[in-house]
Amino acid sequence: MPSGGGWVMDQGRNPPRVLLLTGAPGIGKTTVIRRVAEALRGLKLGGFYTEELREAGKRVGFLLVDFDGQALTLAHAGLPGPRVSKYGVDVAALDGRAQALLAPRPEVAVYLVDEIGKMECLSARFVAAMGRLLASGRPVVASVARKGGGFIAEAKRWPGAALWEVTQDNRDHLPVEVIAWLRQSGVAVDR
Repeated sequence: MPSGGGWVMDQGRNPPRVLLLTGAPGIGKTTVIRRVAEALRGLKLGGFYTEELREAGKRVGFLLVDFDGQALTLAHAGLPGPRVSKYGVDVAALDGRAQALLAPRPEVAVYLVDEIGKMECLSARFVAAMGRLLASGRPVVASVARKGGGFIAEAKRWPGAALWEVTQDNRDHLPVEVIAWLRQSGVAVDR
C-alpha cells in the first residue's frame, strides 16, 4: 500500500481510474502534479496545473496553465467578481476553457487536474466538465481541496476513486507512487 494513504489493487475488479490528492494548502499537491507531468513527458496530457502570480515577491493571484503551455488568469487580488480569500476569480475565463481542458478525448493518455478547489468550483461549467471527466473512465489524477462542500466533497466520495493525503513526509516520493498507480491502472507510462 502506498504511503500516500492508498489503495490495494483487487485483481478481480477493474483498476481505479481516478486518483485524488488532498492535503493542507501549500503542502505540495501542485508540485506532485507538476512532477508527474514531467515524468509523463511524451504522453498526451489533458487538464491543467495552477501557478502563483507574484508581484514584488508577494502572491497576487493564480494562473491556470494547460499542458500545451497556454495560460489564463484564474484569480487576482485586483479582479472584481466572486472572491475566494483576497482574490477575485475570473469565472468567465474558466467557463470559456473548462470544456476544452477537461473533455474526454481518446488521444489523451492521462488527465492531470490541479485543482478541484473553491476557485474552480465557482464555475458551473468546470464542475459539469469535471464530473463528466470523472465518470468517463479516463485516467485522472487530480488534487482536491482538503475542505469544502459541494463538488469538492462529491469528488472525494466519487465511486471507485482512490484518495491519498499529501504530507511533508510523503510529498517528495509521491510522484513515483502516482506513476506506479497509473501503471497499475493500465496507463502505458513507459514511452
